[in-house]
Amino acid sequence: MHATRSAHRSVIAETIAIGSELLVGGRSDSNSIFITEALGRLGIEVRFKSIVGDDLADMVQVLKTAVSRAGIVVMTGGLGPTVDDCTREAVAKATGRRLARRKAALDGMTARLAQWGRTPNRGQLRQAMIPTGATVVANPVGSAPGFLLEWKGAMVVSLPGVPREMEAMMTDSVIPHLAAVLSRSTQTSPPPIIRRIFHTWGAPEADVDAQLLGVIPQGLPIDLGLLASPMGVLVSLTTKSGGAGPIPDEALAALAQEVRARLKDSLFAEGRDTMEEVVGRLLREQRRTVGLAESCTGGLIGHRLTQVAGSSAYVDRGAICYSNQSKIDMLAVQEDLIATHGAVSKEVAAAMAKGIRERAGVSVGLSVTGIAGPGGATATKPVGLVYVGLDGGAGGAITKEFRFHGDRSVIKQRSSQAALNLLRLWLIDRGRT
Repeated sequence: MHATRSAHRSVIAETIAIGSELLVGGRSDSNSIFITEALGRLGIEVRFKSIVGDDLADMVQVLKTAVSRAGIVVMTGGLGPTVDDCTREAVAKATGRRLARRKAALDGMTARLAQWGRTPNRGQLRQAMIPTGATVVANPVGSAPGFLLEWKGAMVVSLPGVPREMEAMMTDSVIPHLAAVLSRSTQTSPPPIIRRIFHTWGAPEADVDAQLLGVIPQGLPIDLGLLASPMGVLVSLTTKSGGAGPIPDEALAALAQEVRARLKDSLFAEGRDTMEEVVGRLLREQRRTVGLAESCTGGLIGHRLTQVAGSSAYVDRGAICYSNQSKIDMLAVQEDLIATHGAVSKEVAAAMAKGIRERAGVSVGLSVTGIAGPGGATATKPVGLVYVGLDGGAGGAITKEFRFHGDRSVIKQRSSQAALNLLRLWLIDRGRT
């Protein structure tokens, strides 16, 4: 009985994100998504996720709870040099082990700092203090080493909270270690947990749910998930753990194709692709360039597009034209056009798109103007009213009206997504001709 429970627990995991800033809205936890996907490829299911602040007693309690229900616990955060970084102390206290300076941890940290022209200060020397009996996990990106140890039949992994550091350490060290442990402890490796992701825009969550009603054939061990956000509705297909065995590739492929067919009007990307990456590929493939004229988004569209490596091949310039006068001066929007229709109008959106295209000499101009709130609304123009304009030269400008809800930040995010999606659809249409 005990052996069966142990084997089952060995493929159940929990993530613990550490940091008071995660509790008060200063930063969100994105690490758990990467960890869940990485562990899923080994057949390890993340069933629990905890977030705890920088309090030593709370961290000890959360770790003890996690070890009681999961065979693998991955902690992120709290390994820095400051006084609130106390993950090392929490693990030591929970497990009853002392902290000791480890040569592997110190050498790796010192070498990394030397590359940056620095030497470790007193606080950074704390980062080399590792619980006794733990294995040091090298950090190939940053200065803070991680560690892993076995305690009460569970594998406890502690990594930095910086995503790029955590991802490199998971990939280079933790996943190979866990794979080796699983191969030794089980006669047959558990089937991988496969997750297919589909990104949609423009359809409410309820509509997406209705479109996918009954999409999973009866008896197929796959969970359907929907997650709404300002960037659209994310649809996931996740194979269930503990089933009879791996799901045939052809069954997964057929299901994915059915999802695509049902969501074709709103589906814009799959996997880890973003809207800006999809738009960037289309611009590059068609050898087109874009100029941006942004009002209510304040440069957010330009920021998103230029987050993609190689975007200089297709992003020419962007103008933040927040005031009426800036639209006149920078984009040659006619003053009487603004006086007649208002700055937030389809007419001005069209003129902004045309103005940036002509002044920049680019293939296509993209504009956005709207009321992000909380002020600025009128009886006929409420908060959330947004117009997107696109001018590709021949045929004149295209405009589209949107009525978004949410606070100022959400409206700006949705406006940027709507503008990029309009550009995406225009590029797809041009690609067919």
